[in-house]
Amino acid sequence: MAAIKKFERMIIFTLLIMMSLVVLLATIELGWIIIKDIITPPIFLLEINELFEIFGLFMLVLISIELLETIAKTYTNQSANHAKIVMAVAIIAISRKIIILDVENYSGQSLLGIAAIILALSIGYYLIQRKILPTELTRKEDD
Repeated sequence: MAAIKKFERMIIFTLLIMMSLVVLLATIELGWIIIKDIITPPIFLLEINELFEIFGLFMLVLISIELLETIAKTYTNQSANHAKIVMAVAIIAISRKIIILDVENYSGQSLLGIAAIILALSIGYYLIQRKILPTELTRKEDD
């Protein structure tokens, strides 16, 4: 069992290094895109599609940082609530999608699907936060 734990820690450490590199490169890419868009005529003016691209990349970097922190905290701390952290990252990811969403390019069904995902994630996070698990829900119904 000790060998498995050592192997697991080695993999986690490797993932942390690779994820850190990806976050660094994404941040550099974001900075390059901002500089390039600012110095391209018309100078200091950004078009809507450029803003969407910048905001999308900005949120991607933030999600990456959150994922990096999640890997570091969750898998090195056995007492961490893994489900809660994964749900929080999922909510952040769907928030990114909403921020850069161009509503005109999606059907009503797609928007309802996104709303359903947000609702499900929010309810799930609330239940995890309150520590209401399915077994506790069935116990409450039996009372």
